Amino acid sequence: MLSQSADVICLHSKDGTVIPLRVRLVDEDGLQQAYSIKEYRDLSHQGARMMPDGMCVTNNTLIFECKISVFGREKKINLYSDPPNLIWKVTH
Repeated sequence: MLSQSADVICLHSKDGTVIPLRVRLVDEDGLQQAYSIKEYRDLSHQGARMMPDGMCVTNNTLIFECKISVFGREKKINLYSDPPNLIWKVTH
């Protein structure tokens, strides 16, 4: 599965928890589309492994399985970031 770069807005709580709130992606027409994250599950810090979508992750990789609404339909995406780079990738 291919990954694409994404803009992500997150909340950083005082205990260090990262909560993804919004994601902006480029669609097939080359236009930027912004989506609110309706639900997420934090899959971070579970060791180095290959994810089902083909992404290689380490114990430091931030990984979130998220649900967004696209034209009224629920869609599942995965968000990845390797601190300290803070570059986000998305697979869907």
